[in-house]
Amino acid sequence: MSNDLNKMDGLAQAELVASGEASAAELVEAAIERIESVNGELNAVITKLYDQARRRAQSDELSDGPFKGVPFLLKDLDAASAGDPFHCGMKLLKELDYRPDHDSTLVKKFNAAGFVTLGKTNTPELGLTVTTEPESYGPSLNPWNTAHSTGGSSGGSGAAVASGMVPVAHASDGGGSIRIPASECGLVGLKPTRGRCSLGPDYGEYWAGLVNSHVVTRSVRDSAAVLDCVASYEAGDPYTAPGPSGSWLQAATTEPGRLKLGLMTSFPAQSIPLNPECETAVLNAGRLLSSLGHEVEESHPSAFDELEELRFHFMRVIGSWVAASLNEWATITGRSVGDEQVEAGTAMMASIGRPILAADYIDTLKWMSRYTRRMLGWWQDDGFDLLVTPTLGSTPPRIGDLSPKDGDVESSTQKILELIPYTPVANVTGQPAISLPLHWSNDGLPVGVMITAAHGREDLLYSVAGQLEKANPWADRRPPVFAS
Repeated sequence: MSNDLNKMDGLAQAELVASGEASAAELVEAAIERIESVNGELNAVITKLYDQARRRAQSDELSDGPFKGVPFLLKDLDAASAGDPFHCGMKLLKELDYRPDHDSTLVKKFNAAGFVTLGKTNTPELGLTVTTEPESYGPSLNPWNTAHSTGGSSGGSGAAVASGMVPVAHASDGGGSIRIPASECGLVGLKPTRGRCSLGPDYGEYWAGLVNSHVVTRSVRDSAAVLDCVASYEAGDPYTAPGPSGSWLQAATTEPGRLKLGLMTSFPAQSIPLNPECETAVLNAGRLLSSLGHEVEESHPSAFDELEELRFHFMRVIGSWVAASLNEWATITGRSVGDEQVEAGTAMMASIGRPILAADYIDTLKWMSRYTRRMLGWWQDDGFDLLVTPTLGSTPPRIGDLSPKDGDVESSTQKILELIPYTPVANVTGQPAISLPLHWSNDGLPVGVMITAAHGREDLLYSVAGQLEKANPWADRRPPVFAS
């Protein structure tokens, strides 16, 4: 068996199993050793499921999928696995040791792909913020610099993959929570088209269709191959996405041809200056794309500058769903779930949601539909194929910078909104978007570049992402905290 498992992507590890060079059990043991070697420093994995992973790796239940035997981690949110701890970053659920009695559709898909789940990764309470620092489990730390955030809400997964614990980990995204950790941890993170991956059986939609699930990876091909495995429509899903003409893995290795790309190098509405590192990342990406034969020009949808309206309606949706979620958890657990049972930020979001009338909520849904049509007009009417932007408005913040100080939730919320002016747009419109690790700051922190496509065009994103990965490879970059 190769000694470089920590450097291999998931498909490469699966090839070892398929060829007989390694067994699934050997991959699992090696991954457990890697987790144990660095998790104490990073706090990425909060629930360890080693014994059942060992049993699965050696059982007939292990699926003969394209990732057969590959070690994997589930985010402790948006993916229920039967009998396993499921706490969603909540102190209450941790105290109750809550465990669901069924697998979500997505977990079944991961199992069918052949993954072996070794544990659950850290997440902020209910996935409500963009840094992974829950009171229930403490902060996850960035392997590139442990004084800095991993992003959120899939920050535990981001730290685990970036540090070499596993090659692939589950992530979910309601306002950037796949792409934010990908940017801050130097990974590939694609948010799929709305309806691409089912949220069944518990939900048809979540956050009015804003939430999507997929993975974070170190390679483009792993991301594409996983989407080939987990994309599905389940009976009762309110949305579906158009199917691909071929596999997304095939798209990742296919030249895209000459495309027309728009480049956005400013903060939306130019309301504040863009961080210089983020601007440099996008400008360098534009030059690289131009050198690859694409037509690149400074342009972006005018709807992108409707920043304040977007924030208002985005917060209205999330607040409404948080209030409903606390009610739901009260019903499930039989316990009261009020402000005193949750963190200050969660309580604030619930307080926003509780007074909202049904008519006001419907007005927000209508606004989002009109906004989506205005946004997509740039692709349809102006003839652009892709939009290239920073993933975030700044480099990874330091641990504690986005947490409320002395109960000042409004101040921390403003900082969070300034960090994520770009990512929520694709959640509202339902478009696919991918963050790629194309730049590192002068002090060694990853800075992602985000590419957004028209509805249903993950194939185009993967094709361009594969082209960029080949032209500007990142596979050999290693953070200071890396499992050996």
